Amino acid sequence: MSENAKAESQYTHLPHFGIPRLAPFLRPLKKTILLMVFLCLLCGVIDTLNPLFQQYALNHFITLGTLDTLWPFIALFMGILLIQTTGNLFSGLAASRIEMILTQDMRRSSFNHLQTLSFSYYNQNSVGYIHSRIMSDTNRIGGLISWTLMDGCWNMVYMIGAISIMAMMNWRLCLLVVAIVPLVAIAATYFQTHLVRLNREVRELNSQLTSGFNEGINGARTTKTLVAEKRLEEDFEVISRKMTRTSIHTAHYRSMFVSTISFASYIALSLVLWNGGNLTVEKAMELGTLAAFTSYALNLVEPIQWVVRALSNLITVRVNIERFVRLMETVPDVADSPEVIEKYGDAFHPRKENWEPLHGDVEFEDVSFRYPDGDEYVLEHFSLKVPQGTNVAIVGETGAGKSTLVNLACRFFEPTSGRILIDGRDARERSQLWLHSNIGYVLQTPHLFSGTVRENLLYGKPDATQEEIEAAVRSVSAESIIARMDKGYDSDVGEGGDLLSTGEKQLLSFARAILSNPRIFVLDEATSSIDTVTEKLIQDAIEHLMKGRTSFVIAHRLSTIRQADLILVVRDGKIIEQGTHRELMKQKGYYFTLYTRQYMEEMLSGKP
Repeated sequence: MSENAKAESQYTHLPHFGIPRLAPFLRPLKKTILLMVFLCLLCGVIDTLNPLFQQYALNHFITLGTLDTLWPFIALFMGILLIQTTGNLFSGLAASRIEMILTQDMRRSSFNHLQTLSFSYYNQNSVGYIHSRIMSDTNRIGGLISWTLMDGCWNMVYMIGAISIMAMMNWRLCLLVVAIVPLVAIAATYFQTHLVRLNREVRELNSQLTSGFNEGINGARTTKTLVAEKRLEEDFEVISRKMTRTSIHTAHYRSMFVSTISFASYIALSLVLWNGGNLTVEKAMELGTLAAFTSYALNLVEPIQWVVRALSNLITVRVNIERFVRLMETVPDVADSPEVIEKYGDAFHPRKENWEPLHGDVEFEDVSFRYPDGDEYVLEHFSLKVPQGTNVAIVGETGAGKSTLVNLACRFFEPTSGRILIDGRDARERSQLWLHSNIGYVLQTPHLFSGTVRENLLYGKPDATQEEIEAAVRSVSAESIIARMDKGYDSDVGEGGDLLSTGEKQLLSFARAILSNPRIFVLDEATSSIDTVTEKLIQDAIEHLMKGRTSFVIAHRLSTIRQADLILVVRDGKIIEQGTHRELMKQKGYYFTLYTRQYMEEMLSGKP
């Protein structure tokens, strides 16, 4: 079972469809919801009474041939129509307001909650899964609370009112109509069950089709270099054909459903007209009463269909509610204690006036760690003191676990046991935001936000002046990038920085990190995407900028970390060697093997 499937299964028995968990989002809309319900009930009552006007008009004006009370009748009827029209207008506006505000509040709350979750959550859940929780699920929940509730109030009032009035008019004819209700309900249930299943298949196939488009567009270069156009076309064709067949099958069921319900409606109408017509001929029922009864019989089918559709929607939307509730009730693996939040604030309400200055002493004190979804310890009883200003390099083969130490030092994960001290105090005694605000992190795969160059750099320091921005850019030799852009610092970088090369994005990421003036630097193979000439310039700049700052460098090219104060060698998730470059080379161990092998490869390839 996938991680996402496991996540879904944990909430399959959520009581009350999870509606109580939505109470904080519904409470501010209480008055609007009550207004909408009242207006819908009012409109339902008026719709129930409308056929009675038809009954009166036929029995009084047509059958008796008199125009007495015509104008009072018209005035009353127009007044009722005006009230009904106004009620429909404002109930629709109220439903729209409820849907928009509720959906917006749920999306904002879930998005903010995602910002508090730990890295492990994103490791275990795909981007598509998370995106669906925020967009699709909240949209369906908003529609359920607004429009389904509005339609439900109207349909329930109309059903109860129509059956009651028909029973008072002629209970025998009423039984004929009501006898068809179970048949309509059974037919509707049968078709809705199949339609729900088929619609789910269509949505799933549509997701696969969208994914195919996405892979075809994003992987266009890879597709051409691998000459894989034919294979992708065949895969896309299989999904497209299956979706077409399923969609046609769905349309057939829908047509049969509509035809069956229409047939049942006409049977009810025929029974009413046959028996009611005989009663009218025999003077046992007036013509107007027969017309009103016919209207009730015809219009009663729609509420019955709605009840069946609503039950199917509730079953479907229940899953959406459960998934949304599960997201909102997910507890981050790394969280500040209430006492820490009280003093230092949280990510959205920081109390910076209580923040102490960070110097950069980092100490691992008997630390053992295993990932939340792992069974084996990655670190066991590890201790290490990193004084302020120390340059620590972490090396090892790909997948060896080099990032684990950095993630722990940055408090992206909590130790399973032991402590990590920052400036001599347990990191858990201060807020995450305090620590993260003092860390400059440059990733191997750089990420820029949609917007301009200036806006991206200001993420490092929102109140930075133009002089500070330019100084940060110059420090990493990125001024030539800005000079080539049409609008300079106001040039757009595209979604994820796609308008720039990987190397250009990396340089701007460096500048952004430097602009924040961090006390701790983390470079995660940050120069692997940059040419050797630019790398040398950045190495010189880094050597100058990191004086007095603590730094952790995850290195790919071992030649770049020979001057590090401490080198940690990681293999299979364990630290097997540590020391300076000179000390490790003298040991002639694993580091010696890695370094000499890489040195020979660089010499053979002609790289400096």
